[in-house]
Amino acid sequence: MVLVYAESPKGQFKKSAFEAVTYGKMVADVMGKSCAAIVIGNAENAGQLGKYGASKVIQANGTFEDFDSQVFSTVIANVAKEIGAEVVIVNHSSSGKSLLGRLAVKLDAGSVSGVNSVPTIDGSFKVKKNVFSGKAIAEFEVKTSIKVLSLIGNSFPPAESGVDVSVDSTDATAPTARVTVKTIQTVEGTVPLPEAELVVSAGRGMKGPENWGIIEELATVVGATTACSRPVADIGWRPHHEHVGQTGVAIRPNLYFAIGISGAIQHLAGVNSSKVIVVINKDPEAPFFKAADYGICADLFDVVPKLTEAFKKFNAAQ
Repeated sequence: MVLVYAESPKGQFKKSAFEAVTYGKMVADVMGKSCAAIVIGNAENAGQLGKYGASKVIQANGTFEDFDSQVFSTVIANVAKEIGAEVVIVNHSSSGKSLLGRLAVKLDAGSVSGVNSVPTIDGSFKVKKNVFSGKAIAEFEVKTSIKVLSLIGNSFPPAESGVDVSVDSTDATAPTARVTVKTIQTVEGTVPLPEAELVVSAGRGMKGPENWGIIEELATVVGATTACSRPVADIGWRPHHEHVGQTGVAIRPNLYFAIGISGAIQHLAGVNSSKVIVVINKDPEAPFFKAADYGICADLFDVVPKLTEAFKKFNAAQ
């Protein structure tokens, strides 16, 4: 059995939950097993996870107002033991990262974080992930009877392969949380960077926060999430949650616009897994051009408005 934890903040599933269940079904298929999904707390229409490959959905009932890795890992581990799960899968999100190690300890399991491939089963269990800031691929062999994996976002698109299934409710027993959450600040109205398929990012080439309007307009027209380089966040031009790179948010969008960003190695380390990178910079020696799929060597203040207008015309023609 493969068990997938489907995240449902505020009772709503995000694309990452469907990605995880889709991946869980793929893992279950190569193992010749079935895939089950676990939902903790109230979630709207949990049975829809069956569409993405879960043959069984388990809803753990209890008082789960805020995420707590100690509490949630205990609930997931108990269910994994109860159903005899051989593989447990979580998202490589902030929540999933905090669950991975705890689950490995509770289940006496080997773990691999940030996987982006379906395991190979040829007498052993091997799975791949990117290493050295995406410059190499490593294959890990997990020898324990139970494995815990975290799936990096945008590795496998959600794929419907089944139908809604019934939801089995269970009363969860978990320790009392030792951490009290005082406040939670969330960004509303945009797709979170780890889940975004389109990202428009800009750096110090913008010359100041007052010029960010052209970046936000381009992002709105193409349906993208905005991001920035670390120096921009450090000097207060943009909020820190938009900072992408090795010391910020690591992303894997289908399309990444790097506008006015030189391309320091620390920034590249967090974005070089993007499927397509478009660089706009007037400096022909900018390091980012070496990593770009498409490059425009010109003044961004000339290029970006023209690019926005071109996208508007394209959208209007659809």
